[in-house]
Amino acid sequence: MPLSIGRERQANIYLRGLSGKKPGIPTHPGLLEQRAEKCMSRAAWAYVQGGAGSEITQQANREAFTRVKLIPRVMHPVDVRDLSVDLLGKHYSYPLLMAPLGALDLIHPQADLTLAQAAKQTNIGMIFSNQSAVPMESCAQAMGDTPHWFQLYWSSNDQVVSSLLHRAEACGCEAIVLTVDTTLLGWRPRDLNLGHLPFLRGYGLAQYLSDPAFRKSLNDNSAHLSGVTKNWKTLLLAARLIRKGRTYQLSLADMRRAIAQFIATYSRPDLQWNDISRLRSATRLPIWIKGIRRGEDARKAEQLGIDGIIVSNHGGRQVDGERAALDDLMEVVQAVNRLPILFDSGIRSGADVAKALAVGASACLIGRPIAYALAVGGLKGVCELIQNIVAELDLTLALCGCRNVQELRQLGYVYTPPSSY
Repeated sequence: MPLSIGRERQANIYLRGLSGKKPGIPTHPGLLEQRAEKCMSRAAWAYVQGGAGSEITQQANREAFTRVKLIPRVMHPVDVRDLSVDLLGKHYSYPLLMAPLGALDLIHPQADLTLAQAAKQTNIGMIFSNQSAVPMESCAQAMGDTPHWFQLYWSSNDQVVSSLLHRAEACGCEAIVLTVDTTLLGWRPRDLNLGHLPFLRGYGLAQYLSDPAFRKSLNDNSAHLSGVTKNWKTLLLAARLIRKGRTYQLSLADMRRAIAQFIATYSRPDLQWNDISRLRSATRLPIWIKGIRRGEDARKAEQLGIDGIIVSNHGGRQVDGERAALDDLMEVVQAVNRLPILFDSGIRSGADVAKALAVGASACLIGRPIAYALAVGGLKGVCELIQNIVAELDLTLALCGCRNVQELRQLGYVYTPPSSY
């Protein structure tokens, strides 16, 4: 690993600037977001950027980072730094993984494969989305030995759950990430105002369309979509579904049944803690729970033998007006004794990662910025984004007088509680 990742990244950008070449994607998070909006369709932007309700939680996620202040120390040797971390006995070069991002074929038809290639090139882990644009096997092949996990939404069809777990094990996934905060879709006005749910249009269904158990269920499926008025838009949708179906050797009728079956079975609102033992018996892989926000839930997960916790409020997409995820992280860190804790929701930069690590996260997931970079620059854009985040994290570490993540956690920080939500 280079002794100064941050300085090398800076030097590369500045030296290219002598020839009039600017970075492929903006290095400022706000400018990247603005550029991404221009590169996406209205429907894609609504889905990627939208939050629940009036988006108060999404705003709170970002504001929380302004209330955590690092306290740098000086005259401490930082000429050699190490950004690596160990998670459940596995070594990771950086405390970063790509978060599971659903329906990214709204942006790019081979989105998840592109992200897998970027993860391999930049040597960070990736969590395959349950709502992927590309089957997990193709992404795993592109990842090689680079760590990859699989996100699971617990379907009401147990045969499909079992099949997805088996496939995740077979393609080399190192962990299962059970997402528990989305047993129902939150109220998302940006999507509702457009009348646009990606899954009804065949987006984000690759794991299902390629799954033998799910495909078998189509033979005796009684689910169907009602209330659809036929017009020229539904004809265009039919044409799109025909093209999508060819990839999986499914007819238009099959695709319509698949969408109806997905909508009917994709989640389980009756999911409860005693289901964890069933999941444990169904897979040999470590299990992380994503969507923990309360200390008492974290303690319950620890008591049940969960391997790790991911503190997340789904990027503010589920409950409008809940507490910021970074505030949740502080409570969860205090609640558990031994579990590794990952953090997700609101991270936009390497400095944000440093703050989450200082608070107590073992590593962080990068979500929306990945989608922004994919829209703006494709594979190269995603690679540049990761390089920028790693570089800023490295420089922040050094400028705070820390040589590794452990020293950053010991550094200390100032926290200003929110006055209200």
